[in-house]
Amino acid sequence: MKRIPQRTGLLLLLLAVFVSPALANKTLRVMTYNIHVGVGMDKKLDLQRIADVINRERPDLVGLQEVDRGVKRTEGKDEIAELAALTRMEYAFAPNLDYQGGKYGVAILSRFPIKSSVHRMFENKRESERRGMLQVEVEVDRRRLTFVTTHLDYQFEDGRLFETEQLLKYLADVKPPLIVVADLNDVPSGSAYQLMRTRFDDAWITSRAKGDGFSYPADKPGKRIDHIFYSSKALRAKKAWVVESLASDHIPVVAELEIGRVQSQHAACVWSGADLYNARGR
Repeated sequence: MKRIPQRTGLLLLLLAVFVSPALANKTLRVMTYNIHVGVGMDKKLDLQRIADVINRERPDLVGLQEVDRGVKRTEGKDEIAELAALTRMEYAFAPNLDYQGGKYGVAILSRFPIKSSVHRMFENKRESERRGMLQVEVEVDRRRLTFVTTHLDYQFEDGRLFETEQLLKYLADVKPPLIVVADLNDVPSGSAYQLMRTRFDDAWITSRAKGDGFSYPADKPGKRIDHIFYSSKALRAKKAWVVESLASDHIPVVAELEIGRVQSQHAACVWSGADLYNARGR
């Protein structure tokens, strides 16, 4: 029987003791969903339907667009607080517009504790509606991850491009892993989408998802305008799909992203310890 050298055996033992399995690759499920303030294709307001769609997919992080808080048209409901309760997730909200006595904007739901949030408003060229982005930081297996959602100009291509330029400027110093989910109101041939691809990968493309990825309108999807982007330095797209539903005028897009392995301080100590042992043995 071949014996394992003493030094090799010691190294294997130290690795088994000190390298935590929590640092292995982690798969996240993320969703982008324009909820049309909870109003479905039947013109009825029903937040439970929106929550049911989310709960069936079991995402870890959700970027929501077109969310009301205290707005008359949606019965004064605090939509993001209600959705957070119905999905048992934490939330952050970013008001981009004062409307009918309340606030309208974008929001994020998270199964992970939200460590911080940042809301930035975009300047615009011609559209009367103000737009912005919401950025949160969460901790996933002892690693910080940044998750962003935004909703761009639906009228003018140059407006979308201008807003995308501002978004990328705000995110220039954010370290990976970074995920951006958005209703860009822009198809893959558009200038805003193309600019996003200079910085990020598109989960639909890189995962080789089946189908065309059309997400709007919900009853007869014909455009791919809802997207999941990510930084390829720390993430890998495994699969992506759309979810058929008439709960909103958009259908959600979902993707599974894998965070790469992180070397812990313990693991670093194992290797330096082994080197020290070998040096002494020579």
